[in-house]
Amino acid sequence: MQPHLLKRVWGFVKEPLDGPLMLFLGIIYLLSLLVLYSASNQSFYRLDDKFVYTALGLVVMWGLAYVRPQTVMNFAPPIYVVGVLLLVGVDLFGVIVNGSQRWLDIGVTRIQPSEIMKIALPMMLAWYFQKNELNLRWWHYLVAALLIAVPGALILKQPDLGSAVLIMASGFFVLFFAGLSWKVIFGAVGLFAASLPIVWNLMHDYQRRRVLTLIDPTQDPLGDGYHIIQSMIAIGSGGSWGKGWLNGTQTHLDYIPERTTDFIFAVYSEEFGLVGNIVLLVLYFLVISRGLMITARAPTLYGRLIGGALTLTFFTYAFVNMGMVSGILPVVGVPLPLVSYGGTATMTILIAMGMLMSIGSQRR
Repeated sequence: MQPHLLKRVWGFVKEPLDGPLMLFLGIIYLLSLLVLYSASNQSFYRLDDKFVYTALGLVVMWGLAYVRPQTVMNFAPPIYVVGVLLLVGVDLFGVIVNGSQRWLDIGVTRIQPSEIMKIALPMMLAWYFQKNELNLRWWHYLVAALLIAVPGALILKQPDLGSAVLIMASGFFVLFFAGLSWKVIFGAVGLFAASLPIVWNLMHDYQRRRVLTLIDPTQDPLGDGYHIIQSMIAIGSGGSWGKGWLNGTQTHLDYIPERTTDFIFAVYSEEFGLVGNIVLLVLYFLVISRGLMITARAPTLYGRLIGGALTLTFFTYAFVNMGMVSGILPVVGVPLPLVSYGGTATMTILIAMGMLMSIGSQRR
């Protein structure tokens, strides 16, 4: 292939991509390969799966980055409806794993429809507010709240409190950027605080134990408190510089549970220490800052709403995962963005990044 043709092909490939965002995401991904290899006991099994899903996600991300946001917006209602139907399918035919019915077996693989709602719900709400931009009334926010409540209730029924709360938070972010009154926000917070006794009675026994374990994990060090205690030991033992790659004792002596998924941050902290944590936090901060910068420059209401919601959802998932592993939040099933093993979660993040790049390339 001639040099000028290679240059044209490369220009075509990189045209819709956001350079800084790709750089930050690429560094996080490289770190994830290192820690996942260690957490998998130096096995390539998890890495092979992650490569496959990442490759598929990158193709979809690039395709979305090339498509105008208004074109993607038109698919919001059917994607939302399909997502809700898949959640209903989980309730009727879902696969039960560890006492929770969250997955659908589609033959070649299992999918977790709640991951799809991370994208589908903000898209639907942004589409709804874009369509009603010129005549927004108070009841539009009530309709939006109903659109949030439907998938939220279906996910709570699985039961998956963590995903339900975070996905509903992604919907709230759209309401916030759409101009929801601060009086309504503070009123909702007060109402939620007043309803906590009712919420407590509606929670499952294991969910109540997680909250009580957060307050004092030593009450049951070999049971409900085991996860938090072992992860905090791993984080603390890493010190400033960590024990070194592949040298984490808590990891390789099998003390850290779910170490390739929900608790992979404990593995990372033990081997790379405080300095490694700061590097990861800075990278996440740069991704979030770049996302908010793209959002602020979006030329349409839809772009601002979906861009802001996806960016803050990315932040929320990172914050909640690190918080639960560090013992400052209850343990919920939330992956660390781009770092945890999980095909659907990885593809969801890359799809969100593709939509952000589409907004950015539209302005350019």
